[in-house]
Amino acid sequence: MTLPILWAAGATGFTFAMTALGSALVFFFRSAIRPQIQRVFLGFAAGVMIAASVFSLLLPAMEQAEASGVPGWLPTAGGFALGVLFLLLMDMLLPHLHPGAVEAEGRSSSWKRTTLMVAAVTLHNIPEGMAVGLTFALAAQQESASLTAAAALALGIGLQNFPEGAAVSLPMRQEGIPAGRAFFYGALSGVVEPIFGVLVVLAAPLLQPAMPLLLSFAAGAMLYVVVEELIPEAHLGDHSNAGTLSVMGGFLLMMLLDVALG
Repeated sequence: MTLPILWAAGATGFTFAMTALGSALVFFFRSAIRPQIQRVFLGFAAGVMIAASVFSLLLPAMEQAEASGVPGWLPTAGGFALGVLFLLLMDMLLPHLHPGAVEAEGRSSSWKRTTLMVAAVTLHNIPEGMAVGLTFALAAQQESASLTAAAALALGIGLQNFPEGAAVSLPMRQEGIPAGRAFFYGALSGVVEPIFGVLVVLAAPLLQPAMPLLLSFAAGAMLYVVVEELIPEAHLGDHSNAGTLSVMGGFLLMMLLDVALG
């Protein structure tokens, strides 16, 4: 059990480090990322998360369910719906503010603007941490190829965390917040990934029969983030070829990392 924990801690530590590295751009640039570049980053992140949800979470969930004699679609569909419902409720209840937005979402709150921005990205990072932790817990039970696929998932999420960290810290810097504080808040948004990643590995032995449900839960939560926030924020409806191609590129890269390496 110690080895899977170390794997998950190292992998989610990497994804957190990528968030912090992106946040560190605040020490070199004062202005926010240009809209065209931000559109590409958001599209890439959406593509990575879509592919990760399908190849690293939903397909293994179906295989696990069928191996235990249960119809593959049953726990997968149920877990997926629960993941979507969980993020929907969190979106409605937790006060948060997306970078570039004017009005906060969720319940009304007296939280400062910076706190609301950190809450928005933190909310996204919870299912990502769970996804990485669950794939390493699954790898501990199966062949070494699963470990390679889990590492590919961590790499893909880490790549899209870099611009995510910058998207938190740079707007704060633009609003006059000191660079050190802006970096701290940006990095803080990624702390939940190692926390939730390790927690699901610790709970995996107790929740082994529910592994297909948990994998699809993480997939549903991640796809909710993609459809509800990443794609609209990338303005893909504005005939953005760059944004559309970045989604395709992110999906292709994650698919190759997961399928070819796994």
